[in-house]
Amino acid sequence: MGELVDALAVALKAGLGFQAVFLALLAIGINVQFGYAGLLNFGQIAFAMLGGYGIAISVSQWGLDFWVGVAVGILAAVVLALLLGLPTLRLRADYLAIATIAAAEGLRLLFRSVSATPVTNGTRGLSGFNADFVALAPWDTARRYGILGTQWSGAELWVTVVGWVLVALSCLLIWLLMRSPWGRVVKSIREDEDAVRSLGKNVYVYKMQALVLGGVLGALGGMVYALGTASANPDQYQNANTFLAYAALILGGAARVLGPVVGSMLMFFIIQFADTGLRTLIGNGVIPEDLLSATDVAQLRFVLIGLGLMLLLVFRPQGIFGDRREVMLDAR
Repeated sequence: MGELVDALAVALKAGLGFQAVFLALLAIGINVQFGYAGLLNFGQIAFAMLGGYGIAISVSQWGLDFWVGVAVGILAAVVLALLLGLPTLRLRADYLAIATIAAAEGLRLLFRSVSATPVTNGTRGLSGFNADFVALAPWDTARRYGILGTQWSGAELWVTVVGWVLVALSCLLIWLLMRSPWGRVVKSIREDEDAVRSLGKNVYVYKMQALVLGGVLGALGGMVYALGTASANPDQYQNANTFLAYAALILGGAARVLGPVVGSMLMFFIIQFADTGLRTLIGNGVIPEDLLSATDVAQLRFVLIGLGLMLLLVFRPQGIFGDRREVMLDAR
């Protein structure tokens, strides 16, 4: 019983920690682009990488102020969105999907390349750039704090609290936007952009705005992750994270303000609980090691997540909070 409680505590911390914040901000950005505007962005992690490296490079390499690094990361995300959107948003949705996934992988390889090492420090990455941010904490960051049966360092708790504040503000912004004339036009573009164009609306501009907004939210997620880990390494920002964010969005419900947030929390809770629970069962001999070893658990937990998502798509494709009408998209 005690081991089950410990597993629940570890999973609860994972569902509330800064990793969940990182995934939630990625998913909120994708929700703006895909859920509301019908844009297929498969390179959201590229915006997160620019956000994280914007702070890391500005502070540790250029000696700039922390807040300047935040501005650099946001500006870099806006520039990337413009570079990706200008040539593709007038075309079919699959061109944007191809461009974004290629850009994400290309940027990751560029940042870990030998030629970029003087700026990005290559595969070793950058560290030690979050001191100014941690110093802003209103409590002792050297202490450990117990919350709901979980243990947090002061610095980790500060990053997590700030991260969830960003998530709350992002959700409020999306809620207000989607109830404004701008939001109604964006959702109409998702349904039938030709009809919107016939009413005199500049569909291209609205798509670009949605792409930029989603990219900036992704960059904020990358900043939270970089500050939480106190490091920025290119291999932390792989395309698998984008698809994990899509999975969280599908789980919570697309085109719902809180869908990506709840989906991200549940995703990390389930992943961590499956990992800890399976290892506990193996350690207690409930599951024979000949059948399943501890080294196989890391892969099996994602298999279980995949099976769960398949069942969700079969029996409730709109997700937990979604509306079935919202997934009947014609994303062109």
